[in-house]
Amino acid sequence: MESYPRQRARTRGFRLGAPRLITPAPDGTRVVFVRSSSGTDAVGDLWLLDLADPAEPREHRLVDARALIGGTENIPDAERARRERMREVGEGIAAFTTDADMSAACFALGGRVFVVDLATPATDQQAAPIARELPLPPGAVDPRISPDGSRVGSVVDGNFIVTDLATGLTSTIATAESDTVTWGLADFIAAEEFSRMRGWWWLADGSAILAERVDNSTVDTWWIADPAHPSAPPREQRYPAAGRPNADVSLWLLDPAGEQSARHIDWAHDAFPYLTSVHVGREAGADPVIAILSRDQRHQQVLRLDPRAASSEVIAEHRDGAWVDIVPGVPALDRHGRLVEVLRDSDSDTDRVFVDGAAISPIGFQVRSVSDIDDDGMLVHGSSDSTEEIPVLIDADGWHQLSESGVSSARRADRILVISSARPVTDRGSSVATSVRIARWDGQVIPLAEIASYAEEPVVAPEVAITRTGTAALPTAILWPRDHIRGSKKLPVLLAPYGGPHARRVVDSRLAFATDQWWADQGFCVVIADGRGTPGRGPAWERAVLGDLATPVLEDQISALDAVLAAHPDDTDPDRVGIHGWSFGGYLAALAVLREPDRVHAAVAGAPVTEWRLYDTAYTERYLGDPAVAANDYDHCSLLLDAERLQRPLLLIHGLADDNVVVAHSLQLSSALLAAGRTHSVLPLSGVTHMTPQEVVAENLLLAQRDFLLTHLT
Repeated sequence: MESYPRQRARTRGFRLGAPRLITPAPDGTRVVFVRSSSGTDAVGDLWLLDLADPAEPREHRLVDARALIGGTENIPDAERARRERMREVGEGIAAFTTDADMSAACFALGGRVFVVDLATPATDQQAAPIARELPLPPGAVDPRISPDGSRVGSVVDGNFIVTDLATGLTSTIATAESDTVTWGLADFIAAEEFSRMRGWWWLADGSAILAERVDNSTVDTWWIADPAHPSAPPREQRYPAAGRPNADVSLWLLDPAGEQSARHIDWAHDAFPYLTSVHVGREAGADPVIAILSRDQRHQQVLRLDPRAASSEVIAEHRDGAWVDIVPGVPALDRHGRLVEVLRDSDSDTDRVFVDGAAISPIGFQVRSVSDIDDDGMLVHGSSDSTEEIPVLIDADGWHQLSESGVSSARRADRILVISSARPVTDRGSSVATSVRIARWDGQVIPLAEIASYAEEPVVAPEVAITRTGTAALPTAILWPRDHIRGSKKLPVLLAPYGGPHARRVVDSRLAFATDQWWADQGFCVVIADGRGTPGRGPAWERAVLGDLATPVLEDQISALDAVLAAHPDDTDPDRVGIHGWSFGGYLAALAVLREPDRVHAAVAGAPVTEWRLYDTAYTERYLGDPAVAANDYDHCSLLLDAERLQRPLLLIHGLADDNVVVAHSLQLSSALLAAGRTHSVLPLSGVTHMTPQEVVAENLLLAQRDFLLTHLT
């Protein structure tokens, strides 16, 4: 049987072959999505599920991406950067857009833009429609078709270009003034920290375009080198580190016909430098809504735009002593012009949906996102239990949970629902994959079809126990080797946290623990805990790390460790405790072995932040403030100042091409450790970014970590 590390690497974490970007048509007759041909094929194709005959739904491949490009895909640098921000591991069609009635779609492949008909899908007698390539210069990024299907906008070399589909004529309607300026691309901070991946938007009637202009000229220049290829020049990157200048971001109205000059949307830019969200609405004539944020992130304004006058009006304002939360999908206007927001209800410690200032979601249900706002209501995602993620439809008839428990997500167009559900940890069936169901909403979920997934099943079957540990009732997952007989021997304990803001590890999904089960089968008791700062337990829980990203998160890992050791004294060895993690989890792993050497005896730290002054502005300053003002907080959270405390084995792993947590973090810690006379290990990964999608690298990286920990804990 194939080894799990090899399978996980080949399938890129079991994401290949699974349907994604699933988009239902408003008339309910079809669903368009991206899926590769197998669980090991990275190239995504465009597919259509035909629902015209509800009794016999049929899938058709609209676009074979590999056949269309006829060879290796040459992905433009701007698109590679976008995919890195999106954590996109696939190739081929990575995104597509459709017109309002979903009769046509456009997408990019290798910097070339294509349009395909969706209204006349293939049948047994008729071939799939042929994708039409648009006459654009090479290197096009983020093409989007207009709502009326008449034009396509794209970004090429920072310039904004519009193609008229009837005539085939292409015109540049916004030109980058220098190589530090781009039109229509999201700035680094918006994409990396505010989950805003888009940099331009069609108005609902297609009459104008809202486009972000980014000027990086004031941002510090950093260089990403490839020491394994010394003849290759280093790659320039504009990186806004904590306390340093951000990009100059502005918003403009563009005329797609190119007949009117670009018009600037003004706001108090000096006071609100961050453009966190843009929502244009679905109805013709709808006013767009944007949200802007102060640099300290404690003051937010919501603006309604008037596209006719290119003016803005403040319609809401929020302040928070810690930070104002940025929630995907809001603020936005519904079809009645009411403002939909997710705000912190401090009385109940709940993030709730508010419509024109009135809360409409229940106390205790933590809302994490809102989408598909229309006359019939809206979709929200959140939960009352931090281990779950539940889609809920809010409409005139009330509050409707679309799944009972576990981890699910939903999309909606009119009465058609797409519900994706992960297999919960208590489901011991043969499959651990996510299922995708198409349904109709008629006061209840009425199943119509299921989209097939070609994703492979892991060769390990996770057996997970989720519990609450310590006085803080920390969500904690425990996994044992499948051949372990309770009480037969004491096992080394392996902590496997992320442990930081924005991400949870303890979730009700079997697939989420496949790698952890493999670790357990190597002879460990694996313990995963979500402590203070992680999402899902309310605003106060998340704000517990304000001013200190080190103490609370480490205390909670030790608390979970103590609880597991106390509950299983005959099966765990308190003198053999390891920890491993990536990104914030890598920071936490190194932090643990440096500051708790009596409790944690070996660590693997992957891509760790070691000095917060080297990390980006928005994330770092949200929690630690301005480094010029809060120098003591930065020093307290820095690993560089702890170098002389190292007493235990530490392996640092870092991708040399990482443009998020740059390799300087690990190199500076390594230098500090060497200066302090502390032996340690460093594993540099040539050509690897913050992700590790390369098959051989991903497989052997997992094995290298295992061997290091087994060497030092057994």
